[in-house]
Amino acid sequence: QVQLVESGGGLVQAGGSLRLSCAASGRTFSSYVMGWFRQAPGKEREFVAAISWSGGSTRYAASVEGRFTISRDNAKNTVYLQMNSLKPEDTAVYYCAARATFSVVVSTTPRTYDYWGQGTQVTASS
Repeated sequence: QVQLVESGGGLVQAGGSLRLSCAASGRTFSSYVMGWFRQAPGKEREFVAAISWSGGSTRYAASVEGRFTISRDNAKNTVYLQMNSLKPEDTAVYYCAARATFSVVVSTTPRTYDYWGQGTQVTASS
């Protein structure tokens, strides 16, 4: 069983920055593909960013490319999402997810992830 705990959400003005963290339990964290997803009220959960087990490969949604950066520290069992130039449309609950089955594919599809955190609210005010 893998437990994921997100932190770092909050309220910022548009143009501001936040860094989300996701701490994972489990001895095999370094083999997981990790992802960030978000869900705004009345909308479906959508892909934000994902990173390979080694950190050598990343993928981003077009809407956040160039503004958000995903990274990981396998020694700390933690994945991060640095969010810069936040926009009101970035407002959502952000979820961390782990794909526990070893894969070299950095998936953008929620159903391919096995474990999810409880989510952290990010609000960018205009």
